[in-house]
Amino acid sequence: MQETSYMFPTSRKEVEALGWDYIDVILFTGDAFVDHPSFGTACIARWLQKWGYRVAVVPQPGWRDDLRDFRKLGEPRLYFGVNSGAMDSMVNHYTAGKRLRHDDAYTPDGKAGARPDYAVSVYTRILKEMYPGTPVVIGGVESSLRRLTHYDYWQDTILPSILRWCPADYLCYGMGEKPMLELTRAIESRWNNRMIERIPQIAFFRKGQCKVKDAVVLHSYEECLERKEAFAENFHIIETQANMLHPSVLVEPVGDGYVQVNPTYPPSTTAEMDSFWDLPFTKLPHPRYKGRRIPAYDMIKDSIITHRGCFGGCNFCTIAAHQGKFIQSRSKASIVAEVKKLVKMPQFHGNISDLGAPTANMYGMHGKDPSLCGICKRKSCLFPGPCKNLDRSHKQVLELYDAVDSVPGVRHSYIGSGIRYDLFLTTDGFVDETSRPYLEALVLRHTSGRLKVAPEHTEDNVLYYLGKPSFKLFVTLRREFDRICARYGLKTGIVPYFISSHPGCTVKDMQKLSENPALRGIYMDQVQDFTPTPMTSSSVMYATGIDPRTMKPVFVERDPEKKRRQKSFFFRKK
Repeated sequence: MQETSYMFPTSRKEVEALGWDYIDVILFTGDAFVDHPSFGTACIARWLQKWGYRVAVVPQPGWRDDLRDFRKLGEPRLYFGVNSGAMDSMVNHYTAGKRLRHDDAYTPDGKAGARPDYAVSVYTRILKEMYPGTPVVIGGVESSLRRLTHYDYWQDTILPSILRWCPADYLCYGMGEKPMLELTRAIESRWNNRMIERIPQIAFFRKGQCKVKDAVVLHSYEECLERKEAFAENFHIIETQANMLHPSVLVEPVGDGYVQVNPTYPPSTTAEMDSFWDLPFTKLPHPRYKGRRIPAYDMIKDSIITHRGCFGGCNFCTIAAHQGKFIQSRSKASIVAEVKKLVKMPQFHGNISDLGAPTANMYGMHGKDPSLCGICKRKSCLFPGPCKNLDRSHKQVLELYDAVDSVPGVRHSYIGSGIRYDLFLTTDGFVDETSRPYLEALVLRHTSGRLKVAPEHTEDNVLYYLGKPSFKLFVTLRREFDRICARYGLKTGIVPYFISSHPGCTVKDMQKLSENPALRGIYMDQVQDFTPTPMTSSSVMYATGIDPRTMKPVFVERDPEKKRRQKSFFFRKK
């Protein structure tokens, strides 16, 4: 067996079976370990492995016992890596009503309670107490979206960067292949702190004052606590920088020092994206689980990721804050090669459950003139209206669908990810000559049972705060959808997602939603109460009552009973 194809060891016995006398990097994660590219731990482990590093994984370590899981593999040669899993641990644990969830899709058999609250901080503290001389690098969604001052819904307070309450040496944010490889090489080469601190896409805390020229200095954490306007202003700068092609270094004073966030790497090229997937993933849970069911794996085991990023700019969404605004697509050849491997897997029965990404139909999309994208500061390429420089052609995605469907063994390729219908529709009809064929292909060949879309609300005043297009577009979509179904004799349904209690939304707005004639005959089962999550514009509105885009006041419903009343309108009979 070649070393590059082994399953990552999770125990001392498995390390010994590989004949290893050392481990370079040990990754601790709050999820069960699944060797699939939908799971960040597997992506980083396989990427570092490709470059010759020995990586071991400790999934869901026990933190309430004698801490044997933190000792069993000993000390790595280079560093410990820590993440909470595919979700923020608090989102994973609690509902919008702050009630404890009774299951966990990322744990064997869906059992709850396998990870602590604020898992990254808990794991890191334990490791630092046991191995004070070994670097700890934190990453993943929980770390990435808490890299600067943020609102924490569960404590109902504004917290400083996670680097102030988690004793990590470095934080890697966003999609981590490139920064983690460079950081690993830097630690191996024993670079000094000053050299390491130049690596893109990492963050760290230092005492004293930052000396980086041209850095964008934010209001201090302490000032954000004192003045809600300072927090809102900070977020607007952070979000603007996060959506620029060439962002600046961000510096946020806190306590006796500062948190520095270096700008991201440039968006990955198609060749780089292909290299991230051209790795020997087994696409299976680790053998340690011996057939126990991991619900999250069941949901993605027959899925294919086509690209990263999202330029939709929804105010309640964290995708762009983590993956970036610019679309980074894999080549058609790379995707087809992965489909051919999937077809050969014993558990595959002919149906690809999801051929997509955060927004499935953004595959291959970009600006017509790249130089304009290089100086653009827009958060969204679609709101309040589509950018004139945006190429909304669906030619590439249609060609991809045809190529995937032509692979022997593929019966259906479904689009389980979200789509943006404002990419192919206007209130007057279709955007271009590829738009109607795309919608027809989507409905006729790539929808399993019901087409799911996300208008989020019906009222324009609420949609403004959501960062979503007018509901008139959904009306157009339903008209064209019904025409296609009637023409081909389909009984496919359309299912809209909606949110209640978002900042700017009142009970009266929810009543109007429930009475909207365009929703007649639609059963409202895809609905949720708004949950403020770290590093979104919506969470800043919720915390401050200020729209950070304009610094104007916005209504926020915080009363639990009135929030329940808003949600109740979803279930009124039409």
